[in-house]
Amino acid sequence: MSLRRGCGWWAQGTGARQRRPVLPAACLGGQRACAPAAGEQRLAAWCAQHARLFVLLLLGFAGLAQAHKPSDSYLTLAVDGSAITGHWDIALRDLDFALTLDADGDGAITWGEVRQRHADIAAYAAARLQITADGSPCTLQVGAQLVDEHTDGAYSVLPLRAQCAGTAPQAPKALTLRYTRFADLDPQHRGLLNLSALGQTRTAILGPQADLQTFTLAETSALRQFVDYLREGVWHIWIGFDHILFLVSLLLPAVGMWALSDPAHRLPRWQPVSRFSAAFWDVLRIVTAFTVAHSITLTLAVLGLVTLPSRLVESAIAASVVLAALNNVWPLVRGRRWAVAFLFGLVHGFGFASVLADLGLPQGALALALVGFNVGVELGQLAIVAAFLPLAYALRRSWFYRRAVLVGGSVLIALLAAVWLAERVFELKLLTL
Repeated sequence: MSLRRGCGWWAQGTGARQRRPVLPAACLGGQRACAPAAGEQRLAAWCAQHARLFVLLLLGFAGLAQAHKPSDSYLTLAVDGSAITGHWDIALRDLDFALTLDADGDGAITWGEVRQRHADIAAYAAARLQITADGSPCTLQVGAQLVDEHTDGAYSVLPLRAQCAGTAPQAPKALTLRYTRFADLDPQHRGLLNLSALGQTRTAILGPQADLQTFTLAETSALRQFVDYLREGVWHIWIGFDHILFLVSLLLPAVGMWALSDPAHRLPRWQPVSRFSAAFWDVLRIVTAFTVAHSITLTLAVLGLVTLPSRLVESAIAASVVLAALNNVWPLVRGRRWAVAFLFGLVHGFGFASVLADLGLPQGALALALVGFNVGVELGQLAIVAAFLPLAYALRRSWFYRRAVLVGGSVLIALLAAVWLAERVFELKLLTL
């Protein structure tokens, strides 16, 4: 058995070890002809088919490409007796998107422009956060804002104080938050909550998918903290589109392969796997490698042993999605995709760590929170695999899967991730809602 490489496609076949042309260079932008003259019409038809598919993908790309990494804000609340205080960090770029802070339109938001719009910013924030203590509504007071730098830019810091009607001098037993910031502008926006009460810290992700949440302010057990961080790990992987698309890009070819099964044919043919077990073990190796890799860097980053700039990590994650998707269209790595999953999983682990750090870690239960979050990420991944693999296996012999899903889906993923990469590397906003 030898491995043959044509113009952009790898294929397995029998015979002497040699390279055989598979696709015409015209399809791939080269100069020399790869196929014999007798196959030109068939090859031209193949190129035309994929060109039409590419055009259709571009038509749908503009809408789908807006599914970018969500914007974040950071809400910190502390309950001390009947007093509820805290602060809310909101990215200036998000406030500019909602309120147009850049008055002169020069692309730079100055402190004077922010200070001039303080009343509007405070009103915007107060209208999008409602706090209820033991069923009694609280009036939110927003203090004089400050500006702070996060890893991804400048943030407006709004001091908060809540006055709750009918509350006794002791601390409330339950706190309900309704969070609607950016729900009308960015459906993927996240509010990362850090709530301290009775000497315990808990975290949650607020947003359009979970805009109303109630927290019982009682002594928090170790099991409850573990479950809380486990839930956040599951939720993070489900809303982390870059992580999901990277995983899907690795899973797409698991139910078959492009191969040159007959030397007389100059086009690669899709050969689906004959047994589900073959696809299952391939996926198991990929997911295991990805899990081990990101667990290593997640732990190192959370413990502060290794730190990388957020911009570098997010850019590398986007690049990993581009490369994984393009490998499905023009395969360069075959047979050891688990190694690719491990290599890029190390990068994705730093991305998971940044979210965990933003949520805040209880110092008294650091290991418990780390394990819970990591287990949650794995459960979220397994849920995706469990939903994807049986469906892919059932469709593996169809034209729809091999052309629309594998090739078309991979091209669309690569285009989407390429936009993310450009935005993260050059700090641009190429797409708006």
